[in-house]
Amino acid sequence: MSTTNIPIILLAAGQSSRMRGRDKLLEIVDGIPLLRRQVLMALGTTTGPVFVTLPPAPHPRYGVIDDLDVTLVPVRDADEGMNASIRRGIAALPPDTAAAMMLLADLPDLTTDDLTRCLGRVDLMSGNSIWRGATADGKPGHPIIFAAEHFAGLASLRGDSGGRDIVAAAQDQTQLIPLPDQHARRDLDTPEAWATWRRENPER
Repeated sequence: MSTTNIPIILLAAGQSSRMRGRDKLLEIVDGIPLLRRQVLMALGTTTGPVFVTLPPAPHPRYGVIDDLDVTLVPVRDADEGMNASIRRGIAALPPDTAAAMMLLADLPDLTTDDLTRCLGRVDLMSGNSIWRGATADGKPGHPIIFAAEHFAGLASLRGDSGGRDIVAAAQDQTQLIPLPDQHARRDLDTPEAWATWRRENPER
């Protein structure tokens, strides 16, 4: 199996509830809204389909990616938490999908090279069933690639666990893939976090 065509599910239906009225996925990174940047990154990583979970329309996020070749997946129960997005994303996959990458939309340090590195480590004959990005010092993070054997469990998730139970149960079948610095874990959920990141990355 080629790993270059593994589908990517970009989870982008969250409410930015800690941003005090701002939408973190519309913050400008590298000259464009973060959500558009992440979608372009996904499109530059896989030749397979890219699915983007979103809050129900109308919503400003649609306008920054509606010209891109992705499948938009509205999540009508997005206020439940991340698991609603995961369920909808899994349900959108083609029936013969052997593995899929799950990607959080709010990790601005991730690059196409990072995602490509993770896809390149997938080996469905290896005995592993999860491949996961990690920080340079070995802390597990994102993206996470799940083999199809986990799809049923992911499709039945409720609440806001983000699939932690599924990942924990498959710990001995998980390969961590070190990525540079804190790329795999640094998310920006508050105005303060954004301000700090911008001070540290003035060129972006």
